[in-house]
Amino acid sequence: MKLQPLFFALGCTISALLSAYSECSIASDPPMNILVLYADDWRHDTLGVAGNPVVQTPVLDELASQGMRFTQNCVTTSICGVSRATLFTGQWMSRHGNEAFGPFNTPWSQTYPGLLREHGYYIGHVGKWHNGKFPAKNFDFGRSYHGTHWMELPDGSKVHVTKRNENDSLEFLRTRPSEKPFCLTVAFFANHAEDRNPLQFLPQPESMELYKDTLIPVPPNATDESFHRLPEFVATETNEGRNRWHWRFDTPEKYQTMMKNYYRLATEVDSTCGRILEELKRQGVFENTLVIFTTDNGYYHAEHGLADKWYPHQESIRVPLIIRDPRMPKMCHGASNEEFTLSVDLAPTILQAAGISVPKSMQGQDISPLYLADTKPAWREEFFYEHPTLRNIDFIPSSQALVRRGWKYFYWPDFDRDQLFDLKSDPREEHDLAAAPEQSKRLTEMRARFVELRAAAR
Repeated sequence: MKLQPLFFALGCTISALLSAYSECSIASDPPMNILVLYADDWRHDTLGVAGNPVVQTPVLDELASQGMRFTQNCVTTSICGVSRATLFTGQWMSRHGNEAFGPFNTPWSQTYPGLLREHGYYIGHVGKWHNGKFPAKNFDFGRSYHGTHWMELPDGSKVHVTKRNENDSLEFLRTRPSEKPFCLTVAFFANHAEDRNPLQFLPQPESMELYKDTLIPVPPNATDESFHRLPEFVATETNEGRNRWHWRFDTPEKYQTMMKNYYRLATEVDSTCGRILEELKRQGVFENTLVIFTTDNGYYHAEHGLADKWYPHQESIRVPLIIRDPRMPKMCHGASNEEFTLSVDLAPTILQAAGISVPKSMQGQDISPLYLADTKPAWREEFFYEHPTLRNIDFIPSSQALVRRGWKYFYWPDFDRDQLFDLKSDPREEHDLAAAPEQSKRLTEMRARFVELRAAAR
């Protein structure tokens, strides 16, 4: 038996859970505060605690030691705008309707910030929005910006976007009304590239010594052979994933430079998270604050000869999730959980923690029973993934998938093409088995189940 599941089974005892519930049920306890730390273009293994041998993330590693890390957490659409709409609405793209970077169709009164504010919370959002025009009137404290790493201030000086995230977050915390519970979403622009800048990733000067003498390992499938194993409509130089691979990774020297700067941006986010958490401790509210760290999508680090995200490969859809919940029994701290948790689950998790009824429009599940229930709850064993066509089928074609633990079914709607991967024997998704005669029964079954889950996402 694996150590972490054993630890969880033994450590999260019924008595500890009952004690936690008892402590949280005292009528005089104030409502729980909520802090969502939401980074960009940051996949599941860009954390020291996840086993990354290079990146330094001591603050997030410590947060994981005080909470639970969900190792199979995934997004339901791997792109900035759509995934952010899913965060707020708890809905698949098929329901909230944002298929790029415009507004979502879901009423604001059915989002977690809208419902929290309606129930007396002081609501803040700082950083990236990417869902059409920023609805400042819906927030008590709202600052929206993204797109560049260095931002010019009114006085002509410049500030790094991560430092601005930090300054705005601290201002929110220091000026909030103390009599109200609060919810702050810190939407970092890092680690997103500055796409129109040839340097792509622009960290702060004080970070440049980090990783200076480190050789960044190159993934084994960051090869031309892997690229040409992709469907022919993806394995083309007109595909935007390949275009961005040229921007970042098409020489060994460029790969090292880009990845070091990418990791520097990640460490800067980690440091800013630390300063925000320290402010909570200084104010004496850390122990009554639900803290969530996650990201909007994964990221190819040249795997499959690609860059960025979008497609259903593991590198693109798996993202970190750390939850530090004051109700969590201490004996569960530092545990990891291998259930399929999803980006649609965060909104209902936040609302349940605040004691607010989850609207029927939300399609996710409250995650807290995975660490609070006295018996293992029934949980999903599969999920539906979707991504729209962007611009045209040569630029970013639409992709969908049915994801299970051992198998994954891809469907490319623009080309009516499917693929099948055995994730146990082929975790890097290199060998398509859709045409294998011995897999015909499995393919038929997964096609049918895929159609059912796709319909349920609407």
